[in-house]
Amino acid sequence: MTVPLDREAVVAEYRRNCAELESTLAGISSEALHRRSAGTRWTNEELLYHMVFGYVVVLALLPLVRTFGRLPVPVNRAFARLLNAGTGPFDVVNYWGSRGGARIVNRRRMAGTLRRVTSALERRLLRETESGLARRMYFPTRWDPFFTEIMTLADVYAYPVAHFDFHAAQLSVEADPGRSTEPPKVK
Repeated sequence: MTVPLDREAVVAEYRRNCAELESTLAGISSEALHRRSAGTRWTNEELLYHMVFGYVVVLALLPLVRTFGRLPVPVNRAFARLLNAGTGPFDVVNYWGSRGGARIVNRRRMAGTLRRVTSALERRLLRETESGLARRMYFPTRWDPFFTEIMTLADVYAYPVAHFDFHAAQLSVEADPGRSTEPPKVK
């Protein structure tokens, strides 16, 4: 039996991510924005865009889950296998898409974009039926560490929060790399 999704908790997490993005963008210097993030090949600005785009992707995944959730399991599995086979091209598009996307949806537009997308997701989530949230499909697990073999619509609504939080930890906005944060020793 599936545990019902706590919709209000998910919405609260959407709002927390929006506030965190706004705070980060308000406090980050241009230098830090263009610095390499920790553990990725993206700059902080590109990674921030990727975090926002994780929410945008959910808007496309919702109808996909609704559609594939009605198809026979073998078709569903075959589609997930096909997508997994295309992981290499997906990774290239994912990387370059975030590089290019950050030039269009840059620091001035990211927060507004995230607010609009999370508002749309919130409205949709609050209208979903329990049976709709239980609809499920097979996912390409090689595309994202937060994709599981089978995901319900409820899982998809919760996904962008985990994705955002994971990547937020990779931002290198605190101090210049290579510069010690320890006070100098007095001799």
